[in-house]
Amino acid sequence: MESELSPRPRTKTSPTGGLPPRHLFLLLTSAFLFRLFYGLCSEIWFIDQRQVYLIGLKFFCTGQWPFFGADVAPGIQLPGALQGLVVGVPLMLLPIPEAPYLFLNILSFAGLALFGWYCTKRLPRFPAWIIYGWLLTAPWTLHWSTNIDNDSYTLFASCLFFMGFLETIPALRRGVIGGSLSNAFMGFGFFWSVQFHMSYVLLVPFLLYSAYSQWKAGARGFDGPGGFLAGSFLSGIFLLPTLWVYGLHQGTGGAGNAVTFNPGNIPDLPLILVRFLFLASAEVPRFLGAHTGDRLEFLRQNILLAPLAVLTALLGLLQAVGLAIGWFRQKTHEKDWPAVKKLALGTVLLVYASFLFAIKPPASHTYYLTLPVAMLYGFHVYSSWTGKKWFLALAKLLLVANIFFHAGLAIHDQPVKSLYKDRGTFTKAIAEKNYHGLGERRPDTLY
Repeated sequence: MESELSPRPRTKTSPTGGLPPRHLFLLLTSAFLFRLFYGLCSEIWFIDQRQVYLIGLKFFCTGQWPFFGADVAPGIQLPGALQGLVVGVPLMLLPIPEAPYLFLNILSFAGLALFGWYCTKRLPRFPAWIIYGWLLTAPWTLHWSTNIDNDSYTLFASCLFFMGFLETIPALRRGVIGGSLSNAFMGFGFFWSVQFHMSYVLLVPFLLYSAYSQWKAGARGFDGPGGFLAGSFLSGIFLLPTLWVYGLHQGTGGAGNAVTFNPGNIPDLPLILVRFLFLASAEVPRFLGAHTGDRLEFLRQNILLAPLAVLTALLGLLQAVGLAIGWFRQKTHEKDWPAVKKLALGTVLLVYASFLFAIKPPASHTYYLTLPVAMLYGFHVYSSWTGKKWFLALAKLLLVANIFFHAGLAIHDQPVKSLYKDRGTFTKAIAEKNYHGLGERRPDTLY
């Protein structure tokens, strides 16, 4: 008997999302180069970014297998080799400081472009240039997936994971991806995320709900567990040496120490909701400085950028308000709108519940891997307006203002924050294969 998870007849849409192939190629190529440029101009001297670079540089210099990845907190280090490999292997192939940036940007671009293609299939009436343009240049996808940091590598996997998840839930499935590939995407995305950020725990409830839905639908073999295991093997294999050498207890890197009841996070549900909506919006102030005074000082010192920053921030605020109000809309062109609403709300509540048992407060980047859900929800909210001239005009204005603002911000940051502040230190450490030349790993780390 045919499984309920067998692909439905697909909506007939252009394979390029309504864009002529040449235009789509130019759009994607330009977006990739812009993202790479932005990442190369971003912060590297802050301790977190430098420590992540050092993990891969140590592997490149010494050849020692990187059993552990990023440092979460004192006594807590993520297990698995992927963090060291994604920085170190590019250095082996191309021994220049920019090599890890190039590989990271290929990964994040591929994940976002594939998710953009998926969104055009789900929303065939939505202009593809908006979907691709916003996914690839939105502040959160620029700032947090182009620069070397452990969080930056999660977006690639979460795009795959949520594409797979959506296609295994009957109320959300569009038949864009088959059951076996959907499960492989989830397995790969989950065990990839385990090795980069503690927020992987947020994916567990999605996995359980997907497994339950597929069990009810009668999925078997590679259309169900078999596909998940195949995908899990591709990324999970890099966890096995750590567990083999260090055992199950020490091999988890002390992750259990990150779980504790935290009553201080109880009042933070409204904050989490607002920050979730801003993941899909033009959140500018967050990236201009840690405090209002710092942001005002930045604007004062960069008069030419100030109008673009203010305009983009105001449009981003309008976006977030629109996403909040849009949740109460009863009908759209898309039949799965009620299910998408529930998915977005459920994700926010899940994030909130998880932070009741986390040692850290709910900063946006700590649930950054839910960005695909926020983006999909946003596109659904906007879908009823895509035929309106005012909406298309605002979309063009936002994209242009946001891109020019971030281009100016990159030029501003390049000499003071990026590796070009002192590229020679990186070059020398790579040439001499001496990672100590860049810095020292934090004390008491396992790798």
